[in-house]
Amino acid sequence: MKKIILLAFILILSACGGNEKKKGFEYNRTKKTESKKSVSQKGTTPIDLSNKGIGPISSMNFDEDIDQEMADKGAAAFKQKCTACHKPKAKLIGPGMNGIYERRSPEWVMNLLLNPTEMLKKDPIAIALLKEYNNIQMLNQNLSEEEARAIAEYLRTL
Repeated sequence: MKKIILLAFILILSACGGNEKKKGFEYNRTKKTESKKSVSQKGTTPIDLSNKGIGPISSMNFDEDIDQEMADKGAAAFKQKCTACHKPKAKLIGPGMNGIYERRSPEWVMNLLLNPTEMLKKDPIAIALLKEYNNIQMLNQNLSEEEARAIAEYLRTL
């Protein structure tokens, strides 16, 4: 009787296959904890409203009221030249523009619009933004000061 029980026990163990792994496709059903990607959080880029940037604009003040005609021109220019990378109220390839003047001075915004290449090389905030947005550089759109001013006015409406 002991031999029969021992034989049955050996057969059961051999049928289970032990710990031997077979080659080929394997699907592990155990839940693995996902590693979180490092996503830049709001506030990772410094906010410095005294930074005027690098470029031709050294001083700029907005009128209290928005110049709607200028803002409309700026909206058209923004749609044509900026929406490939920027959404007004959300991140895309570049940052969302909503509330930009809570984070950047008007001079900084104008200088970035007019002089992005030098700003991305020398300005600490532009360099931080470049890192935050995976080193995707803002292209120089060759804007005139008038076009940049219109876009700046439009950004006030967001």
